[in-house]
Amino acid sequence: MDSYAEIAYEVAAKVATVLLDRPEARNGYTIRMAGELAHALDRADRDEDVRAVVLGTTGKDFSVGADLSSGGFAFGDRPPDDWQEPAGRVSKRIFTMNKPVLAALRGASVGAGITITLSCDYRFASSDSKFGFVFTRRGIYPEGASAWFLPRLVGMGAAVDWMVSGRLFGPGEALQAGLVHQIHDPGDVLAQAQAKAKEIAETTAPVAVAVTRQLLYRMASAPSPFDVHQVDSKLISQLGSNPDAVEGIASFFQKRAPEFPLRVDRDLPPYLPWSSE
Repeated sequence: MDSYAEIAYEVAAKVATVLLDRPEARNGYTIRMAGELAHALDRADRDEDVRAVVLGTTGKDFSVGADLSSGGFAFGDRPPDDWQEPAGRVSKRIFTMNKPVLAALRGASVGAGITITLSCDYRFASSDSKFGFVFTRRGIYPEGASAWFLPRLVGMGAAVDWMVSGRLFGPGEALQAGLVHQIHDPGDVLAQAQAKAKEIAETTAPVAVAVTRQLLYRMASAPSPFDVHQVDSKLISQLGSNPDAVEGIASFFQKRAPEFPLRVDRDLPPYLPWSSE
């Protein structure tokens, strides 16, 4: 897939920017958009010249959710054991990323337009943002694995309120609950997310970021800290021969920018519990 029809993709300063690009339809979410987003995320994750990904929009809305312009759901009924719904394809791919993903949300982020971002590491909102898990008001069910992600972000109380009522809410409530990290003017939110992504790209070690990101997500549900400490101990025991650790300490004492030599595509520790995925 060399070009996209419903998204845009570009790389600059080691940051891949992926934009939902159906502004005439307020970025209504389609099967094709889901496939293109999954492909672009995979492309960015495999590119060693990319250190972070920003997910944004070319229009005034991030996404109004599933495109219902045809009067219903374009995918119809599918065999439940042989099919994956399109929002989850994207949220799960973000979950498994080795690169951090930052969402720049503006206007409406509703239904799939918010659930696909719940596995992002950062969500920046605009002052005109409107959010809604509106499924119950359409007689349907939460998707994108959002029933797993949302309570972990905002707690069960807020998750139940938003999902059961299906009501819309604004950026202030989203910030207070922890759904978003910052609020910016609509014209600035994408640039602010890109600036944060560039900071991560310039100051952190790619392998350390990949391992840390996955430690947080994969081990948060561990039954006790002992399982996590087992992994910690293996990682820390090898710091003496870790070129990134040597460089990180040297650059700190020499007061210079670090140049980390390890690469995600070849240098991830092979014993991590999720390595088989």
